[in-house]
Amino acid sequence: GVASASNDHRLGANEAPPAIISIFLGDQLTDVFQQIKAGGANSSIPKGTLTVGVDVLPPLPKDAGDRNRTSPFAFTGNRFEFRAVGSNQSIAGPLVAMNTIVADSLEYCATKLEEATGGDPSKLHGELQKLLTEIMNEHGAIIFNGDGYSDEWHAEAAKRGLLNLKTTVDALPVLETQEVKDLFTKYEVLSERELASRLEIYLEQYIMSIKVELNLTVKIAKTMIFPAAIRYQGELVSNCASLKMLDYDFDTNTLDKVTELVKALQDGIAELEAAAGGESEDMLSEATHCCHTILPLMNKVRATADELEGIVADDLWPLPTYQEMLFIK
Repeated sequence: GVASASNDHRLGANEAPPAIISIFLGDQLTDVFQQIKAGGANSSIPKGTLTVGVDVLPPLPKDAGDRNRTSPFAFTGNRFEFRAVGSNQSIAGPLVAMNTIVADSLEYCATKLEEATGGDPSKLHGELQKLLTEIMNEHGAIIFNGDGYSDEWHAEAAKRGLLNLKTTVDALPVLETQEVKDLFTKYEVLSERELASRLEIYLEQYIMSIKVELNLTVKIAKTMIFPAAIRYQGELVSNCASLKMLDYDFDTNTLDKVTELVKALQDGIAELEAAAGGESEDMLSEATHCCHTILPLMNKVRATADELEGIVADDLWPLPTYQEMLFIK
């Protein structure tokens, strides 16, 4: 599968597809699809030309399929691309699943056509058109050529009955459903025991990834960010005291904000450490705890650290800042 702790961060942003599985066909193939659905394909949208805005350059042919970087499963002219797999994942698992699904679909079509034609080749074309129309009417909801990031698509996908499994914890229990068990055991691809073992391994990998991130978050917050914030807070307190001794006014807004954030950071670290001890023998429960309790707490600590980064003096900050990483300095 494509579900993992790291892929949860990727899907739905930065030109990665959303967690909703849909198929992008492009204008040309969608037109053919609609014609077949209506009773038969008789024409095809021709390729257009790409206008580049420079007169000296010749017109460039434009693919009729077009492109959609927000689709998890897209037709790109001569092939389908499955884009939901993460960079550290093997394509083998998703290919096993897709090939098994294709095999089941082909068997379904073959069985239906054999029953409908009764072995008479002259009936094949008519029965094939009926079958294709039936399949397209039943499963056409998965076709979507628009913006997969839009809120409108999420609402539309829910209306169409498409799953939106946003996290690994939401997705992995699907392996336990009877429909999945029946599919893989029918073709002897995976037994129920093998499916159960994969579920356990995927959950274990997810839990371990989150726990590593948890420990690192606590360590960085306690040993790097908190000390830097305290030093800056001390400098502000010292300057404030010195200026008051000289009867100068000192704006304490920055000091107040840093003090507030230091307290929030301390509280966030304490909450994370407390949450880390809530382990369960049931792996799904533990993974759910990681997803719905630990991850939000880590994000809370991260948000506090981000605020401190924008306030604490640059020479005291122990980590590369966003400014340094994005703009060198």
